[in-house]
Amino acid sequence: MLLAAQAMAGTDDEAAAWRALAQGGHVALVRHALAPGIGDPPGFVLDDCTTQRNLSADGRAQARAIGERFCERGITVAAVHASRWCRALETAELLGLGEVIPTPALDSFFRDRGEADGRTRAARALIRDWGGEGALVLVTHQVNITALVGGGVGSGEIVVARPGAEGLDVVGRIR
Repeated sequence: MLLAAQAMAGTDDEAAAWRALAQGGHVALVRHALAPGIGDPPGFVLDDCTTQRNLSADGRAQARAIGERFCERGITVAAVHASRWCRALETAELLGLGEVIPTPALDSFFRDRGEADGRTRAARALIRDWGGEGALVLVTHQVNITALVGGGVGSGEIVVARPGAEGLDVVGRIR
């Protein structure tokens, strides 16, 4: 019984998230698709994808499927911003929702927690300065999403939120 209730609540949560995106004025915080491992290997170089943890074949398929779900539901996307990490950029590109804008405010701070406050403030400013038309899609990392809304997210998971007086108010999650 409890598992059925939890599954139903998850379905309701996801339905609310899709409705919010369809009405516009909401932000889709997308964790990059499946990229096996944790963090980045030693020798990580931002401009060299061969030094980074990248999407797997399943991750690429996952990113395409997420984009297809947006299109099937007729979601109007105002803009797509992504972390400059290769796995986030590739996820954003494979979504196929529009031009991808590499955005330092969405870069991971997993390896340098000293960057957390500055990047989170910059991401909040990006959201605050957005005009509110359509849906704003931000492809980033688990640590960034947790800093913005609290709680962890799985690979390819989407947290849908609306800008509020105190930051972001979570509407639902799309798994």
